[in-house]
Order: sequence, then C-alpha cells, then structure tokens
Amino acid sequence: MDYFELHKRYKANSLFGRYITLNDVEPLLANLSTQIIGESVLGKPIYKYTVGTGKRRIFMWSQMHGNESTTTKALFDFFNLIHSDDELGVKILSEFTFCFLPMVNPDGAELYTRENANKIDLNRDSVNLSQPESQLLRQTFNDFQPDFCYNLHDQRTIYGAGDNGNVATVSFLAPSYNEQREINEVRSKAMNVIVAMNEELQKHIPNQVGRFDDGFNLNCVGDSFTYFNVPTILFEAGHFENDYHREFTRKMIFIALISGLKHIYENDIVNNKNEIYLLIPQNNTVFYDFIYKNVKINYDGKKIITNFAAQYKEELIDGTIQFNAYIAEIGDLKGKFGHYQYNAHKMMYSDDNDSIPKIDQKADFCLGNDIKIVNGLKK
Repeated sequence: MDYFELHKRYKANSLFGRYITLNDVEPLLANLSTQIIGESVLGKPIYKYTVGTGKRRIFMWSQMHGNESTTTKALFDFFNLIHSDDELGVKILSEFTFCFLPMVNPDGAELYTRENANKIDLNRDSVNLSQPESQLLRQTFNDFQPDFCYNLHDQRTIYGAGDNGNVATVSFLAPSYNEQREINEVRSKAMNVIVAMNEELQKHIPNQVGRFDDGFNLNCVGDSFTYFNVPTILFEAGHFENDYHREFTRKMIFIALISGLKHIYENDIVNNKNEIYLLIPQNNTVFYDFIYKNVKINYDGKKIITNFAAQYKEELIDGTIQFNAYIAEIGDLKGKFGHYQYNAHKMMYSDDNDSIPKIDQKADFCLGNDIKIVNGLKK
C-alpha cells in the first residue's frame, strides 16, 4: 500500500501548522453528523462524532492538551478517508464503530496551553474528574463501552528513541494498570497493535519510534482506562527533521492509525508480541533544538572553551505561534544531541549584553567577527 499517496489524497489541507483551534475544525465538523455533548469551562462546545457499522468499538480522543494538535490534524485526514469511496475506507467502516472526541480541550487549544482554562491538566484529572471536559470524556467512555481506546497526544522535541541520537518522531505506550507494571491480557492486546504500527512505521522512519515510560498513575486517563480493562494505546506525535509544523509527523500518525486498525481486523489478538513491544527503544530526553560546541567565552577574566544549548519556546503572539529560542543549558552536554548543531571551532562568543551566555537568555549572539546567530539560527 502506498501510504504516502493515500495521505496526499485525503489530507485535510485547511488544517496546517501547530495552532489548531475550534474555529479551524468547526467548518470540517459541520460536514459530519456530530453531536455536542457539553461545554468547556469557557463555554465552547465539545463535539462527539460516532460512525461505522462494525462490531469492534474504537474510542479516540485528541487535543486534551490544547497545544498538542498534530493528532487532531491526522484525525481529520482519517475522516476524509473513511468518508470516501476508497475500498480501504469502506472496509474500515464495516469493521469498526468509532467514537471520536476530536478536541477535548478547546479552551486550551485557543490559549495554546497544555491545561484547560482552569489551569488543570486534564490528563491528570481521571480520579478527581474535577473539570467539565474530564467528566465528558469519562461519560463518553462509559456510554460507548469501547473495545480499544486511542489517547492521542504530541510530545516535545526533547525526546529521542533511545539514547543514540535518533529522534522520537512517533512514540507509543500500552499504559500500565497497576504499580507493578504487570502485563495482563488487556495490556497485551494494546502491545500487539503497537507492534504492528511500529513494523509499518519502521519502513518510513527507521529507528525513530519510541516507547513512552509506563510508570503507573491512576490520575492519567490511559492508565485508568487500562485499569478498567480496556486496551488503551497512547500516541505521541514528535519531531522529524526540520518539521516544526509537524506536517510530516501528521502523515506518520495517519499511517499508524490505519496500519493498527488493519492489524486488528486482519488478526486474532494473541499474547505473543509483548517481548517485541519491549524491544522498542524507550523515550529519553536527549535532544535540544540547538547545540553550539567549542565556543570560546570570557569567564572570570579567563578565556575558556565550552558548549551550550538552546531550546525553542512556542509562544502565542497576536494569534500566531512563534518559535523563540532561549539558552537552556551550558556545559559539557554529554549524551545530548541537537536538531541543529554548530561547531564554533573556538570562535569567540559575544552578544549585546555582557557577552556571556546565560540560562533563559534569548539565543541572539555572534561567533567571531563573521557569524551572527539570530533566534538560534545562523544568519
């Protein structure tokens, strides 16, 4: 199957970039048979979309963290597929009944924050259920009674698949159901699907699929749904080279969704893939957006050679997400990698302040007489 051509054909082109709000998706939802199931803290509607005639029931939700929009884009690409006359889309709708909450946290999406308008992380509210969005998510879960849950997220650019310098473009997790992180039949079903998705993704992003930490926290939605005996899969859409808008990663999530669903309807789920799942390299925090090596600085009157790193902060300014680079670490940086790396070859550092890099200082500086760095990048 040519997944790239399939995605090109069904991509929801009106959705682009990182800042995806309810205003962006409502025109697309208007073309679907959706239901408003309640409101966010600030009164924004939360939509549910149920479709399909199959016996297997799949519950998917996205953007419970408002600033994690890549999987939302991939969901609307997937909607276009299943509403086409494509043989694959027709087959998927005949095999499954889906329930989607495409944007659980519309307030956070508008504000571009992880939390909701009450500054609560909805993915840490599965016990208290203190927020209207959390209550709607749980009520939908209870009413729909899914066979599988797909918990769709983004992860930061800091993650690598292992510690060998491979970026984690996509990561997965079969959440634990107890403190001991034991593997029962429920977790094993999720692991088997993850193995199938990983096998397909390795053809497109070899060595760039990670496995998220499985420490148990009942406050997390995925852990609680696994605890309630429903196989749950956490998706984390991460970074790909030069893809800060996450448009290539969006394609990988689309591929993962389809390949995982194909595995479910083409195979009997058996407990034989757990060890393969555990071989997927674990996510590690080994990346910065920028690393500058062998930089000469004046330190206490002495010239020394050091390294430092900068990291983007995604800042919502005048309705646009701006990627602003700030110095994040100074020193050896052993075991760290940069999405962009510069070797200064012992050139002298200078800036408009006191010509010493400082944590949280904007990454605007010069190296020697000829190289100017503006917002982390060489000009």
